[in-house]
Parts: sequence; structure tokens; C-alpha cells
Amino acid sequence: MVLIGAGRPLVFNWISENVPCIVYTWWLGTKAADAITDILTGDYNPSGKLTISFPRAEGQIPIYYNHLNTGRPAMDEKDRYSCSAYNDLSIYPRYCFGYGLSYTVFSYSDMTLNETVLKGNQTLSASVTITNNGNYEGYEVVQLYLRDKVANIARPVKELKGFQRIFLKTGESKKVTFEITTNDLMFYNNDLKYDWEAGDFDVMIGRNAEDVQTRTVKWIK
Repeated sequence: MVLIGAGRPLVFNWISENVPCIVYTWWLGTKAADAITDILTGDYNPSGKLTISFPRAEGQIPIYYNHLNTGRPAMDEKDRYSCSAYNDLSIYPRYCFGYGLSYTVFSYSDMTLNETVLKGNQTLSASVTITNNGNYEGYEVVQLYLRDKVANIARPVKELKGFQRIFLKTGESKKVTFEITTNDLMFYNNDLKYDWEAGDFDVMIGRNAEDVQTRTVKWIK
């Protein structure tokens, strides 16, 4: 385990590849020693999630989870000249937005939706069941992301639209439901009107911005 006290994302590839756990303390106050000791000794089970992305190299900066689509295939395509990729490293961050570790293990069930085709002011309910399969009780932060797949202006590949922090004892399960309305689909269009457009939307639920499961719905005006 390595403790890192810093005020911004750093590049620390050797540590990431050779150490199983990093406690990123940021800049703490006068009670820092007590808080860190509780985590190191197992008296407290950490549940924090990153609110920024950590790059693998300086050349990736700026890097953020809600970037626009490049219009090119992903980096796992064979033709690296036409895909969105670097020649010498991954396009993905070392640690993504929403990432965080725990002393216990949480599992996610398959996502369920109450509808796959909606109209007007209907509400979409997206649910997953979270189970604590580990040996320690703890908190998990369940995250909801949305993607507007086609719009009259470029839209991010995903946007955080909600999260729920739940506490689970060992072996306990809880169902988490997100209620999604057209308010969650709105953006400022070319006419500077705050509105939403009909079309296909990806609904993503998971433990961080990269580790999500995705379902697609159609929303009609």
C-alpha cells in the first residue's frame, strides 16, 4: 500500500503497476493521522470515488470522461491509422472518473428498465440490485450515466446524471432505482434553447465511468 498526498492528479505508473492499493489522501487537516490510521488498520472501510480522471502520461492531458465523440472507431480496431488511438499507450486514463476501491466486494445484477420506448413526459425507471459479497460491511456509490446518441450539436459520450450511496452489510443486497425524466435529457441547442430532442439514448449504470452496463431506449416527443 502507498499513501499519496497531493492536490491534483499525478502520473505514477510504476506504483500503479506494482502496488495493489493506493490511498490518495489529497491535502487533509489536523485529524488526518487518525483518519488514515483507521483506513490502514481496517477500522474504516473506504468508499470514496474519484471526481476527476488520472492520466497515464502528460501527453493525454486534457483527459475527462465526458468528452465528445471523435467520430472514429475505438482504439481496439486493427487499423490504428484511422482509429482514435495513440501509437505508444492507451487512450483511456489510468484511473477513470468515479473510480474507487473498497475492502469488500460488490456485485451488480443485470439492469432492468420499466420501458424501452417512451413518449413525452413519461418516467424511465432503471434498476440494479447490489450485493455485498465480501467479508466487510461498507458503502457503495452506484452511478448513473446517460448518452444522447444523436443530436443537432455534438453531445458527450456519457454524462453523470445521478448517483446513490448505499450501505450494505456482509451478504446483504439492495435494489437501487434511478428515475429518469426528460429533464435529464436537456441541453442548450444551437438556438441557445434549453430543450431535449427525440431519439435513442444509452442508459448506463455501474461502479465508475468505465465499468458500466448499458441499455438503449427510444424517447419520442
